Amino acid sequence: MFTGIVEAVGVVRDVEERTTTRRFWVESPSLASGLRAGDSVAVDGACLTVVEHTPRRFAVDVIGTTLERTIAGTYAEGSRVNLERALRADGRIDGHLVQGHVDGIGHLVQCIMDGEFWRMDFRLPSEVADLTVERGSVALNGVSLTVSQMPARDVCRIGVIPYTHEHTNLGGLQAGARVNVEGDLIGRYVAKVLAQRAGGRSA
Repeated sequence: MFTGIVEAVGVVRDVEERTTTRRFWVESPSLASGLRAGDSVAVDGACLTVVEHTPRRFAVDVIGTTLERTIAGTYAEGSRVNLERALRADGRIDGHLVQGHVDGIGHLVQCIMDGEFWRMDFRLPSEVADLTVERGSVALNGVSLTVSQMPARDVCRIGVIPYTHEHTNLGGLQAGARVNVEGDLIGRYVAKVLAQRAGGRSA
């Protein structure tokens, strides 16, 4: 479990093609020094397992399903990725509950500077759009964000403050850029219960 509060932005340094997986080495001295093999790390919001590490970088193996369902398939040397270690049981939840299970890929529609912050519109996968409400939560590239508006059924608008713009990879996105999207966990379960009741089945 994660919170959507990015701890560091790492840089992909090596991509190793293997028989059935792809191994990514991510440089992030501030995180790598405290990791162990088997630890969970959210990389752009996708929960991955550390398989090797050094004091400055760590490696994760990604299988075909994850490569297809997330933006991991586009990573190359120099790609900047948002990183968050798994939440400790005694930790604070400053964002919202994020599983690290990416629901699909969204796209940045536009980014407009509005005074001291940025308004960013993202087109969401339909299964996430159905769960998303104004003033609700959504995770984009692993960043916990509040939905300020829904200008269209499948588009959410968020406001990005300077700190988030500088300390995550959202600040480097251009129109058309792809992002990992995870819908609100609570909304997902509420939707399932309502669907079951509508179908005449007990929740």
